[in-house]
Amino acid sequence: MATPPKTRRPDELTLEVVDLIGSVVARYHEEYEEAAAEHALTGAQARLLSLLSLEPLPMRKLAQRLRCEPSNVTGIVDRLESRGLVERRPDPADRRVKLAAATDDGRQVARSLRDSLRFAREPLAGLSEEQRLTLRDLLRRMLGVEV
Repeated sequence: MATPPKTRRPDELTLEVVDLIGSVVARYHEEYEEAAAEHALTGAQARLLSLLSLEPLPMRKLAQRLRCEPSNVTGIVDRLESRGLVERRPDPADRRVKLAAATDDGRQVARSLRDSLRFAREPLAGLSEEQRLTLRDLLRRMLGVEV
């Protein structure tokens, strides 16, 4: 009977980096939820609104970006639409597809949300542009995004 291969334990530096990334994610998530609550939004509603403030998107693509089921996105869009923050419109490229788009009020709320996220902005301001570019490039590399 063959013995299973030994898995190598990560080195201390890797463990520390993973722990620090986890702490950053937790603090960012906490602040994001607080900022969303100030606008009477859930975190999921705020994330969807932030995405739509950049560009209108089909429901299926929203679900992919939020990593959830399309039926969940429909409910989130319904609630934001009832508040006048989002609207549905036909996709000019394919009239069978509906796009969700932020309204002017929705873009204003998304901007306010971004402006209130001090956790990342303030520490990043203390880094040089070169350091911020390096951090961005390393994060993109970790996520498999082209630099």
